[in-house]
Amino acid sequence: MNKYSAAALLGLLTAGPLVSSCNKEAVTPGVPGPAATSTPQNAVAVNGVMLQGFYWDTPISNTQGTWWQVLGSRAAEFKSAGFTAVWLPPAYKGGSINDVGYGVYDRYDLGEFNQKGTVATRYGTLAQLQSAITALHGQGVQVYEDMVMNHLTSADAQETFNVGGTNYTVWTSFTYPGRGNTYSAYKWHYYNFNGTQQAPNNGWYQWNAWDFNAYANGDAYDNLLGSEIRYADVNQRTETKNWGNWITTKLGLDGYRLDATKHIQTGFVNEWLDAVKGTSGRFAVSEAWFRNLTDMNNYAAATGGRTSLFDVPLHYTFQSMSSGNGAWDMRGLQFAGFTEANGPLSVSFVDNHDTDHSTGGLYSPVVNLKMLAYAYILTRAKGYPCVYYKDYYNYGLGNQIKTLMAIRKANAYGAAYEYTGVNDADYYAYSRAGDATHKGLMMILNDGSAARTKGITSPFKNATLTDKTGNRTGTVTTDANGFGNFPVQARSYSVWVPN
Repeated sequence: MNKYSAAALLGLLTAGPLVSSCNKEAVTPGVPGPAATSTPQNAVAVNGVMLQGFYWDTPISNTQGTWWQVLGSRAAEFKSAGFTAVWLPPAYKGGSINDVGYGVYDRYDLGEFNQKGTVATRYGTLAQLQSAITALHGQGVQVYEDMVMNHLTSADAQETFNVGGTNYTVWTSFTYPGRGNTYSAYKWHYYNFNGTQQAPNNGWYQWNAWDFNAYANGDAYDNLLGSEIRYADVNQRTETKNWGNWITTKLGLDGYRLDATKHIQTGFVNEWLDAVKGTSGRFAVSEAWFRNLTDMNNYAAATGGRTSLFDVPLHYTFQSMSSGNGAWDMRGLQFAGFTEANGPLSVSFVDNHDTDHSTGGLYSPVVNLKMLAYAYILTRAKGYPCVYYKDYYNYGLGNQIKTLMAIRKANAYGAAYEYTGVNDADYYAYSRAGDATHKGLMMILNDGSAARTKGITSPFKNATLTDKTGNRTGTVTTDANGFGNFPVQARSYSVWVPN
């Protein structure tokens, strides 16, 4: 989705500000950070890893068939790799078969009705989608659906009306002639929206005040698109909750990824989560795109622990490391991001479909040293890691990521420790002490141009350790205090594990 000028839209806001920001407190290694939220009740596997099962320019036609058929065919492969859940792209009809799903036309058409010139969505038909989900569930892999709830696009007809003395002629009539009243008889018209952005100049036409919250001094105004739904009206709230429950049952969903939630009235986000996710144990993560940790903490407080959040500040930390390409100070990884501040509500990631999409407003790819970022999120004590499909398959990082996921499953347990007295501009160390049945690990990162070795007092006493990534040969031996010399190759990472 494209990013539009916040300054150009800032004057449109009439909603009140968010609650005052949380106080920032120090974080102790191995101890959860401050949380103004309740403990989330999400059925996430221990040391689970989510796969984002798509990317922006996913091909319509593939060797295996449609994209749903691709995902279904790889269900066993996903399980073998260690993925415990897959996040699907928006599964409902957009403005054409080319739409990637975020240009929502009909949320009840999952590739079943002949609308907008096609029965299938970009990703395939309803039957193919259900078959893919059956295959994933058959391997014990959970399925999260991408829920786009803030807008609709590609209306069926124009409407002419007058509000406040201003005449409007805009595309805001959604009557779904190809679907009729199947699943829902609800139709959308101008009074169901606050405004719309339309051709020929992609200008905004607004007849109601925006009813979402003004986070981060108007930052909510990036990525607005199409006809923005008016959730100040109970009718839209009821219909969208009904749809959420319908699609959950229709597809047997295990969780949700909520798109662009800072463009949705926060009270309604909470209402929707209570009505649809409720106490079911299903998982939910929201895309609340805030670069600033205080804004993330504010949103977590405002949503009351009902939803996890993607760790956007940590992504930008990784991008800074990437852009520095050896010149960045690796101590910036210490206690970094929302993951460290509120681990139970954090989904950590390196890149996604937006950050990797070169014409989008959120384009911010981690190009250099990307595997160091994956080593970081996959060994961390806090956060629920999300791996990007394109990194795993298209960019050739799959084998390395799979190895790290195996290490995570076998060894990433126990108290965590940041080596603030050891880390420097190039060398970063982090350990997990292990528990009664897992041996723990020592993770080392190096963005410098030369191999490095440092003496560290580890949790592992009188132990011999091997680098399970295969990036470094040989062993490390520790003494009775756990002290040993831990090497790492240049521009590389190692995860040392007791034998």
